Amino acid sequence: MKVTRAVPPLFPLCQKLLPDRLAGLSLTLLKATTLELAILVGHLLLYPSGIVAERAEESDPGPLPPDGAARLPIEDRPPVVLLHGFIDNRSVFVLLRRSLAQHGRRQLTSLNYSPLTCDIRTAAELLGRHIEEICARTGSPRVDVVGHSLGGLIARYYAQRLGGDLRVRTLVTLGTPHSGTRVAPLANAHPIVRQMRPGSDLLEELARPAPGCRTRFVSFWSDLDHLMDPPETARVDHPDLLARNVRVSGIGHLALPVHPAVAAGVREALDEAESETGSDARTDGLTVA
Repeated sequence: MKVTRAVPPLFPLCQKLLPDRLAGLSLTLLKATTLELAILVGHLLLYPSGIVAERAEESDPGPLPPDGAARLPIEDRPPVVLLHGFIDNRSVFVLLRRSLAQHGRRQLTSLNYSPLTCDIRTAAELLGRHIEEICARTGSPRVDVVGHSLGGLIARYYAQRLGGDLRVRTLVTLGTPHSGTRVAPLANAHPIVRQMRPGSDLLEELARPAPGCRTRFVSFWSDLDHLMDPPETARVDHPDLLARNVRVSGIGHLALPVHPAVAAGVREALDEAESETGSDARTDGLTVA
């Protein structure tokens, strides 16, 4: 899948000044950095709109009928829960949510967790309570979850360590440090950041055997994601998990929940209905140029 974009005016000059191979890399990096800055500005403008928690009527298809009354059959697709990353809120999913809704996802919930959250395990327990409420409200026995960055790690802990695989059918992660990231060492003062470091107690816990985990994992990781150090840390590599890793080329961390090509990949991942056992060695590629 490839998306083409207009060429900024400086690109021809860069191509003349740099060798072909370096020019290609530099141009790709320049485009990705420019896009990241544009998304950052847009997200800062949208951020206030996502501070308040989503109201139930925004995601609820309607009230349940009284006991004994006939119920309309629920849609075949489970509800989708969107979970944001560190120091963020639900506004990051405005475009992805619109894309999912336009392609038939009727039950969508964007959750906020407190910016004061200091423990991934506690956040995962809270996520579990939210998912139980969503299942009770919608009548669906399972949900799909899309988590950006830290949100994906919270959802993975819930599915893998707290029995959440009974509720989470598919977990899609976007730029999530599954094996830990070494970026921004000065941020270690925050306990959540320490839990996202390679070798942390939490990541060692996630590396333990997880036989019988029923959740399907699809991880999107970008070779230009500078918040993931190394970039491959955003892959799910666990022998007991049914996982598929999708390499994204040409965009950075902030673009993962925003770019239309990634949104199409997320929709495809959620719509996959095949039943698989064991770890899936397939690695798909997604190029954004």
